[in-house]
Amino acid sequence: MEASKLQSLTEKLDRAIDSLSQTRNFAKVAKIQPLFDIVRRVLQQEGGCAVVEERAQRLEEAGIFAGSDWAQPHILIPTLSTFSLKSPEPNTVVIEALSELRLLAVAMGDYIHPTMSREQAHHFLTQVLAINLELLFGVAGEAEREQQGKLAGIPRALFRHLAERIGYEHVIDQLIEEIWRILQQRPIQVDSVKQMITQIAICQSNPDIDLGASGQGADRLISSLYGPTQACREDPGVAVYLERLEGMDSGALQYEATGFARAMHDTGLVSPYHAVLLRYLLNHGDHLLAEGMGLSSTGRDCLLCYADLVRALIDEAIHPETAQGIFGLAQLLERGILYQPPLAPALWRQLALPLSAYSNERLALAFGPSPSARAWLLQGVLCMLGQPLGVGQGNNPTCQSARALSMWAYNDPDYLLQMVVWAARDDEIIIHFEGQPISSRDSLSGVATEIPLDLDPVSMLVVPHLDRIYAEMGRRCIGRPGDPHRWVNPEFHGWWSGRGFRINVDVETGKLDQLDDFLRHFYASYHPYYNGNQPLIHPQPAGIAVTDSAARFIGWHAITILRVSLDPREVMRVYFFNPNNDSGQNWGDGITVSTAGEGERFGESSLPFEQFASRLYIFHFDPLESGELAIIPAEELSEVNARISRSWGVDRLPANELQASPGTT
Repeated sequence: MEASKLQSLTEKLDRAIDSLSQTRNFAKVAKIQPLFDIVRRVLQQEGGCAVVEERAQRLEEAGIFAGSDWAQPHILIPTLSTFSLKSPEPNTVVIEALSELRLLAVAMGDYIHPTMSREQAHHFLTQVLAINLELLFGVAGEAEREQQGKLAGIPRALFRHLAERIGYEHVIDQLIEEIWRILQQRPIQVDSVKQMITQIAICQSNPDIDLGASGQGADRLISSLYGPTQACREDPGVAVYLERLEGMDSGALQYEATGFARAMHDTGLVSPYHAVLLRYLLNHGDHLLAEGMGLSSTGRDCLLCYADLVRALIDEAIHPETAQGIFGLAQLLERGILYQPPLAPALWRQLALPLSAYSNERLALAFGPSPSARAWLLQGVLCMLGQPLGVGQGNNPTCQSARALSMWAYNDPDYLLQMVVWAARDDEIIIHFEGQPISSRDSLSGVATEIPLDLDPVSMLVVPHLDRIYAEMGRRCIGRPGDPHRWVNPEFHGWWSGRGFRINVDVETGKLDQLDDFLRHFYASYHPYYNGNQPLIHPQPAGIAVTDSAARFIGWHAITILRVSLDPREVMRVYFFNPNNDSGQNWGDGITVSTAGEGERFGESSLPFEQFASRLYIFHFDPLESGELAIIPAEELSEVNARISRSWGVDRLPANELQASPGTT
């Protein structure tokens, strides 16, 4: 009976898809609702998810996602899937389920999608499964059944189907592997990682869930958040833990401090209990504070020199909710940047900074009312100064602004603090462009169309201002020949950005232009074997042509070249900062960006020099540096050229038709 019902619904579904695909675009809206109704009924049948998965490509090509956010799967955010799948609105549940099944078809290799690679789809679904583990393993609660009724069965059937196709063991084990891979990059924003770890912990503690042999590597992650030491091993709550601290002698406190520091530096994650401990240790001497942050001799010396400032920062910024700031503070001390004369007074100013009403509102909206908005911002400042390569752009087209924040935190931290003051206190930033001031308050809209909320506290306040200023600088270059980054980047990022500029694409036609000269100049400027073994002194802005795992062109992207040196295997590599939230990417044609294991420092990405050169389209240099175009071996130059022509340059050869200009990055 059930099989015949599914067969009947499947036939109706096929007819509805054909009808929608044959309908003109302006009339599709009338056909989509009946199709949604049929899909919903199919998904509620045993085996319905497999039926829809088989038709995922036809459904998308017919226009089922047209006009919605789901039409662009590469911009979808895994964490939002929970809200869609728990919605009481049937169409929202159905379109989210359709989207996941579409990505499953892509991940399994059955559907070659124009904007989503197989690896990207698999990665996305792994995250979705991780975030929604309770829907995969748990049973529907009364509230869920009350709100969604029969709809509640669709998400659970969907996740069972996803897990069966991908493999249950891969869901947990790949998730753990993915968490460790992300943590190796030491990002500032770790909320999504913490959410995944929490879901794993819930599943492990549920006797009704059998994970088999999977999930064995999760213990270190779970304990780093919920029980780094013996005194909080069973996750007793911060109030109980504080009582236990009050009964400890100095030896026990040192044991606690060492345990927390080890867990923090091992994972890059900070437990809320760590904040309780550090606040308690404010009254127990600098030695225990240093132990609690796991400081080396450099960090300890910095702590002793600026003890009053460090204590004030801990008192104001470090709370259980903002515990991640401990790692930022520890890294800040290890960098030794407090010895720069402007830094200590600038941080004292930050401690007393009055925030505007708008800044208070934005921070409270994103992070909640407790602790104060000033504490959240100060925690963000500590993290950015301590982890300048952990800055991420979120789900926003603001790579230029994220790169600028990272570069300032890395190279000019007091300038970053000045930007924070202007944005948080005055709701305005002014940057000069060729001697003329540009106000973020007076500038038109920037690259981002919406105010971002998925950023760290500093980026949340500063990026909208920088985005508008960056866009205004670009507008002031309208009418000039060539790419506007030639003038914008040095003015926007800092004096250390080289005034010399090379681009290998003709802006007007989009065609490759003087490619050999471009590559020889890049080698002569950056490769130690061709530039007199001159190390890179200041980080330099650059632009890359991003490709997916099939080597298809995705878009233009801003990165920072940090250094060029030999890796442990004596291969010359370019180490760079990528503001994209996850820097480990497969760019196709055998090019996989490394984030660990090849001599990278936390937050760096790297590629062999010739592979990096094959994705580079813009770089800056000092025009006053003497040098000639590098005489690169013919086979190496030929290989780089071939990599370009096989990937993003395939349609940009001079004889081909025109392409969109890269000058709009």
